[in-house]
Formats: sequence, structure tokens, C-alpha cells
Amino acid sequence: MSSGSIEWVTVLSPLPTGPLTVGVTELGVATVQFTPESVPDGAPRCAEPHRVAQVRDRFAAYFAGAARELALPVDWRLTNGPHRVVLETLYRTVPCGETVTYGRLAQRSGVFEGVAQSPGLAARTVGQMMGANPLAVLVPCHRVVAADGLGGFGNGRVALDVKRWLLTLEGWLAPTLDWDGPS
Repeated sequence: MSSGSIEWVTVLSPLPTGPLTVGVTELGVATVQFTPESVPDGAPRCAEPHRVAQVRDRFAAYFAGAARELALPVDWRLTNGPHRVVLETLYRTVPCGETVTYGRLAQRSGVFEGVAQSPGLAARTVGQMMGANPLAVLVPCHRVVAADGLGGFGNGRVALDVKRWLLTLEGWLAPTLDWDGPS
């Protein structure tokens, strides 16, 4: 594998979306996709057994509730500029079991300082950045919530169910009667 290429690993997941596809490089995880069809046709599969096992084992431990963080190296190549600053701030400052509002993450990142816009616009911009997070789950955009509730998560009902599932796994939301995750 050259440091410039992304290779793919399929990871089983209990999420409502099913298996994840994880793009890895020599530097770490570059992308996590909820839908296998988002991986380009003919994209190379990761053939390094150690790397495949590491990615699958860490996700399995996290989804089983045995690990609070994925603890995988991150390759930030698919992010840049303010988007990267906001994602790195989220990654560094919001641990498992905690959440942050869109507006607070905007403030914390410093990206919007000195920019003539309302706090609401900064919060909405952060929401759009979370929707474009190429490192979902690993860089925990599910931990970013609205000031008055969960907020969004991707498109549609299934995406919001994924956010609820992850926040329940991490102990931020209480399990409901239909919770199908680890106890």
C-alpha cells in the first residue's frame, strides 16, 4: 500500500445501516462510510491482515461496549481548512459519554472568531460540517447535538436512529425498551 492510496475494509456493525466500509491508509483511517455503495467500484480491498484485524477488532470492541473509544490512528487527508479544524476540535475535546452543541463546538473551534455572522449561522455551519464528516463514528459527529435536542444526523430517519444508537451505547441516552445494543 502506498501512502497515497485508500484501501477498504468491511466492518460488521449492529447499526441500523448495517456494515460499515472503512477506508485505510498507511497513516490510519481516512474515511468511514455507512453505505457500501459509496465506495467506488473496483476500489482496492485492504490485504494487510494486521491492519484489517486492527480495524475490525477495534470497531467490534466499541460496538460491544467493551471500549469507550476506537483508538485508531486518523488520516485527515479528506479534510482541510475550517472543516478540518472543527473536526479536530471535536475529536480532541468531546470524549465518549459527553456531547457538545453545534454552537459550542463552533465557539470552541475558534473558526468563526472575527467572522461577521450570527451564532445561529455558525451553529448551522457546524451542522453542515458534521454532515460532511468523512470520518463518522471515529470523529464522533454523533456527539454534536442541538441546543434543544438531538439535532440531525445525515439524511433521513435511519441516520437519526444511528445517532440515537451510538449515543445510547455511549451512555448519553438511556436505553429504551427496543434497545438492541450491549447491556
